[in-house]
Amino acid sequence: MARLQYQTHGRGALAGLLMLLFPVFLPSLFSPLGHASPSMLSEWNAPKPRHSRLLKSALQSDTTNAQQSALWIPLANEGWRPCVESTKTPSLPEKSEGYIQVFLDGGLNQQRMGICDAVAVAKILNATLVIPHLEVNPVWQDSSSFMDIFDVDHFINALKDDISIVKELPYEFSWSTREYYATAIRATRIKTAPVHASANWYLQNVLPTLQSYGIAAISPFSHRLAFDNLPMDIQQLRCKVNFQALVFVPHIRVLGDALVSRLRNPSGKSGALGTSYLQESTEGAGKFVVLHLRFDKDMAAHSACDFGGGKAEKLALAKYRQVLWQGRVLNSQFTDEELRNQGRCPLTPEEIGLLLAALGFDNSTQLYLASHKVYGGEARISTLRKLFPLMEDKKSLTSALERGQIKGKASLLAAVDYYVGMHSDIFISASPGNMHNALVGHRTYENLKTIRPNMALLGQLFLNKSISWSDFQQAVIEGHENRQGQIRLKKPKQSIYTYPAPDCMCHT
Repeated sequence: MARLQYQTHGRGALAGLLMLLFPVFLPSLFSPLGHASPSMLSEWNAPKPRHSRLLKSALQSDTTNAQQSALWIPLANEGWRPCVESTKTPSLPEKSEGYIQVFLDGGLNQQRMGICDAVAVAKILNATLVIPHLEVNPVWQDSSSFMDIFDVDHFINALKDDISIVKELPYEFSWSTREYYATAIRATRIKTAPVHASANWYLQNVLPTLQSYGIAAISPFSHRLAFDNLPMDIQQLRCKVNFQALVFVPHIRVLGDALVSRLRNPSGKSGALGTSYLQESTEGAGKFVVLHLRFDKDMAAHSACDFGGGKAEKLALAKYRQVLWQGRVLNSQFTDEELRNQGRCPLTPEEIGLLLAALGFDNSTQLYLASHKVYGGEARISTLRKLFPLMEDKKSLTSALERGQIKGKASLLAAVDYYVGMHSDIFISASPGNMHNALVGHRTYENLKTIRPNMALLGQLFLNKSISWSDFQQAVIEGHENRQGQIRLKKPKQSIYTYPAPDCMCHT
């Protein structure tokens, strides 16, 4: 805070006193970098619904039993099945070339992909993999380790025929730590790995270090292995890691199973607005939708879109963007209308609610909200809750005691949401991102219904302020007929973790 200038004028003294007291009584105004926590200013100016006409129609619309029934029909079998076992006989090299260490940044799902790539690189180099080190994300501030999140013994056992894995380095290499590489340039650190590097790059640039020193530490490592032009057994190994070897620790699975059970058997629970007016539909009984609502402050700021909070919100997000990314993320040169036409604006809670309603989900739908803190808090979510009063989340379905092991740990919270997402009847994400991509790929692998919002179409529809509910609903239904989890074959440069076919799936 700038130094106060003492003034003799009475009003000046009063103003100075108020400035001193403001941080005490309104601390959120002075914490612009609190992740996904809306400033007090944004709460004071909470935006009203931006699509009031559509919202009113959605609340009054009826869904027939036939429509409800169609929504919950599982995906048809398109003839694809998981196929990650190599045709080659699994075998470990007679002698390891040395130890590979990787340091992974990002959130849970970015780190998950990095772990898969690390196993593949170790296989390419005939090296022994040290359990990857997960960096503390500057935004999420979670220090959870690999062993805090994933079942390490299952991981090692599942891959025992593919590569050698150790939980920690032997004593003679115990000096190779994150702190060691942070203090000086080290011969054993590989920090020049290009994004999407080829297998040959690792053979030419990392193998010599391994052979000379017996160890190589690669950092940074996120997105450092190509998705194309790799041997089929390496591609299948990456999928084996992702879909079979990476299993969450037991307490995450136990909590996830409890959440799934309570969502499927919600007896005795009522929605926030009660159940007296809920539509009498039994078609979705025992079924639930997981909505991944990625609408935190970082997402809102990064997109540079207008979310209806007025000039104050625009200025606050622009300041947040500058402070957090220090000029690396610039204010967009496109107008809000252009961004929405291009499908580059994340859907607000109101908009994802209208999408679900247009598809035929109604206020009898059991909805699980998978998200971190939502930018704007309850004021942003209230419209979504009006449409779906049976909306639950981790907090509403569990006790404080049950949440004790995951409280305040973003990666573990995300792991629970991932687990519930994999066990839901339908999954939908409000915007693309690592969680969306990871679950789309995993659910494709398991042939589970997954709705992918048509962002460009929705952006255009929401810009049309005169569109009727019937026209909106028809456009939404037609625009999402082929976006419900049907197999999409991987194209060049696309992620194998989002598009597992054909590399990791066989067509019968």
